Amino acid sequence: MSGDNIEKLYQNYGILADAKDDISQHEKEYLEILAAVKGSDKEKRLASQFIAKFFNSFPNLAEQAIEAQFDLCEDDDVAIRKQAIKDLPNLCKDHKEHTQRIADILAQLLQSDDTTEINVVTNSLITILKGDPKGALAGIFSQIHQNVDSEVANEIVRERCIKFLATKVKQLGREVINKEAEDLIIAECRKILEDVVAEEFEHIMELLTWSRLGKTPLGKKELVQIVAALAFSPDDWHPEDPEYVDRIIQCTQHALPLFSTQVDSTQFVNFFCDHVLQKWNEITTPEGNDSKLELLKIFAEVTEHCGDLEDVQKKIDTVYDVVMTYLPEAPIEGEDKGEKEANGDKTEEKSTPSLQFSHVECALFALHSLCRKAPEALGADGARLKALRLRLQYTARLTQGYIKKLKEVTQGKKEDSEENKLKIAALKTTSNINTLIRDIFRTPPSFKSKVQLSFQTQKTEKEQKPTEKTEEKDKQSPQKRHRPITFDNGDEKSSPDKRSRSGDRNIKMYTPPSGKYSSRLNNSGRFSGPSFRGRGGYGRREFRGNGAPFRRRSNY
Repeated sequence: MSGDNIEKLYQNYGILADAKDDISQHEKEYLEILAAVKGSDKEKRLASQFIAKFFNSFPNLAEQAIEAQFDLCEDDDVAIRKQAIKDLPNLCKDHKEHTQRIADILAQLLQSDDTTEINVVTNSLITILKGDPKGALAGIFSQIHQNVDSEVANEIVRERCIKFLATKVKQLGREVINKEAEDLIIAECRKILEDVVAEEFEHIMELLTWSRLGKTPLGKKELVQIVAALAFSPDDWHPEDPEYVDRIIQCTQHALPLFSTQVDSTQFVNFFCDHVLQKWNEITTPEGNDSKLELLKIFAEVTEHCGDLEDVQKKIDTVYDVVMTYLPEAPIEGEDKGEKEANGDKTEEKSTPSLQFSHVECALFALHSLCRKAPEALGADGARLKALRLRLQYTARLTQGYIKKLKEVTQGKKEDSEENKLKIAALKTTSNINTLIRDIFRTPPSFKSKVQLSFQTQKTEKEQKPTEKTEEKDKQSPQKRHRPITFDNGDEKSSPDKRSRSGDRNIKMYTPPSGKYSSRLNNSGRFSGPSFRGRGGYGRREFRGNGAPFRRRSNY
């Protein structure tokens, strides 16, 4: 009987193909094609192609035709599903009113476990995006929102839809994504950010930064406000909770590229000084995750584009306190000498403190940046300045020892080796520390030196040229570059380098921390305004081929 049905299908195809202008008189034949979606596997595959082929000729049967095609898209046989998915875009090629609904269904089909099927779905979505970008985007965003509002949320569909948009929209470019479609993207992304998990946040920020908002100072300011609204919640800040710390880190990292001379970072600096740094000792650092270093890195970077600050003295004092937590206390010369004489060289290594150079670099850089706003603030309290300089003088002695060793081991080595890159980065870190310390020892303290943080991405060639000239100049005047840092108002005493020379043998090579923070982030929590709630154990819904139907909505 199946063979007869297949022959009948071909006959109906022939009748409709030959009917030309009279095709509307052959609804009976088209209805028989629609009924074939309940037949054998071969009938279904033929029906899929024939439904799409003659869809435009029977507007009165459009609803039935779409539903019949949807039946094939959730068939048990993956080959039939792929054929139906491939043909689906033809139903809205000349009928844009169906695009949103078809995009919604295609978006649901992204939940498949079959890689080849996912590829077919992706290609079909791209096809309808090219034909009707606004309608297709509306359907995809509708599916994203549906998976938040529905009781049985299909998280995997939402994740894949967002990832699809973040990658494919940029690939299609503005030749496809017109202004109307871009307006929709911006509006819908704002809605998604009201309730978004960490990985989704990255994708949405990529989209918004790609949009026109990321092209102008005004748009960047708007993006900064969006990120700040997600990141900062002074009344709900829990430093002991790693998820709150993660939120601050990730949000601020996405704001960093937006800052410039025209887009300031003042509100970020305010929040860090008034809340994050104020409770610095309460911040929990999970094992294997140095959250405090990540916070110091991004804080150092945001201070570069800070505008005018209120209560600047109070903020500088707060940063000062953090700096002091990472600077080693200078040993008392008399006691240190007596201990060495009593115990010999055994105490030499023990008395050399473990200095967290990356932490010191970032904290000192931030203090240096903020002091540019109020150069007199650091010297306002003579006792505090003296205490800082005592520790900095000792830190400089240790740092110069590291610099000497690092130069010895990197000289003549290939720069492209991984080990040498780390040592060069360490040399940059320690050199930055010395430069920053030198400014603080001027009378009065000066904050004119410009340094590039050791972990920052390389500047453009234009920006690098002045740096290269400066480095060349420094090479030509080594005496000035390595001038010993002393405490008494710049009055040179014995060289710290000489005084610490006996301890150089015990200096261990410093390796700066590496790795990108965002790679450690997983779907650990969902940003939701000022809160940071857990993701929830949503189960996965499958389409009928794997046990349950997908949702169909006809109210488009």
